[in-house]
Amino acid sequence: MAETNNPDVDINELAEYEESDEEVQNDANLEAKKNISAKDTHVAMHSSGFREFLLKPELERVIGDCGFEHPSEVQNECIPQAILGTDVVCQAKSGMGKTAVFVLSTLQQIDNNPTGITTLVLCNTRELAYQICDEFDRFTKYLPNVKTAVIYGGIPVQVHKDLIKEKQPNIIIGTPGRILQLASDSSLSLKGIKQFILDECDTMLESLDMRKDVQKIFKLIPANKQVMMFSATLSDSIRPVCKKFMNNPLEIYINDGSKLTLHGLQQYYVNLQETEKNKKLIELLDSLDFNQAVIFVKSVQRAAALNKILQEIGFPSICIHRDLSQTERIEQYRKFKNFESRIMVATNIFGRGIDVERVNVVINYDMAESADTYLHRVGRAGRFGTKGLAISFITSDEDKEVLANVQSKFVVSVKDLPAKIDPSTYMSG
Repeated sequence: MAETNNPDVDINELAEYEESDEEVQNDANLEAKKNISAKDTHVAMHSSGFREFLLKPELERVIGDCGFEHPSEVQNECIPQAILGTDVVCQAKSGMGKTAVFVLSTLQQIDNNPTGITTLVLCNTRELAYQICDEFDRFTKYLPNVKTAVIYGGIPVQVHKDLIKEKQPNIIIGTPGRILQLASDSSLSLKGIKQFILDECDTMLESLDMRKDVQKIFKLIPANKQVMMFSATLSDSIRPVCKKFMNNPLEIYINDGSKLTLHGLQQYYVNLQETEKNKKLIELLDSLDFNQAVIFVKSVQRAAALNKILQEIGFPSICIHRDLSQTERIEQYRKFKNFESRIMVATNIFGRGIDVERVNVVINYDMAESADTYLHRVGRAGRFGTKGLAISFITSDEDKEVLANVQSKFVVSVKDLPAKIDPSTYMSG
């Protein structure tokens, strides 16, 4: 298991990202994009097996250990090109195995006895960095000389300097701020990077500050590198930005636009007053069958308060939000991932990329701020074609507008919550 450390840092005087609206539009018009229109993508499995990718024996062996037989659609489309070093920009709905694409592609290309840092993965949160590292650790089971490390904010920078020096990792997963700080003072050498990967790339590139960090890191890496970017949502304005970092990329937009919804997921809403939310939530937690549930709220304060209420009435919930220390956040994530707790109260920090396989119920105690945020939140349930249940509390005109946008953008019918839900519709197996 890789070490996990890092503090948040303010980086000043970052390079500007210069582009005009006309350039973005021209790129969008000139670059051909590959749209995969699947007729039945809620299962999204192909008859071909992983063996057809001709992966190295160490990877085939661990894939067999994990019980994986057939690649998902996104894996089938991306891996054959990615393992050849092709740049990739990929949009595919949550739970379809995007992480495995870049993990397997990277490990296929890496030397079994590597020297120096050859792969850099950037993501937007500490928890996601930790999860990606877990995936690398899983697939390097028979590659013992390939070493990984996680670097992100929250601890003294000297800890990371010591980690890099002592462990000498080959694959680093981290958040942009700390990576940039270490690279800028020469504590982290990026001269040997061959794969540069952005997970949840839209979040990092839509935020101007984070985009500047990414751009400056990009300039410190050799020009001859493979660039791969992944997300469940990529707007038309962000796609050409992604491609500015790439050379003739393979573009995979699976379930583009109106088909991004998760078909195994039952989605409902409840119209109610703000004062009725707690009563309704308790009623649902008492009546629903679930393995694990995530309850989303809109602020740190509301997360802490709701978690306290649930604990006081006997629900063994835990809570995760940005104001927790790094140690607390990782501990809460680990507890939930290891099924030590069945209920997680969370802000949007838990809404992107985090994969906890037993989650089959998501409740939007506070409705998401946008259709895309809604998609990422509810995508915590019903991953990889499994069943799940999402229920959203609607209390305001703004909530109703977001709900309408969800239904129109993703062509999904979110229905009024019935008095009783058949557990077989959202419980797998």
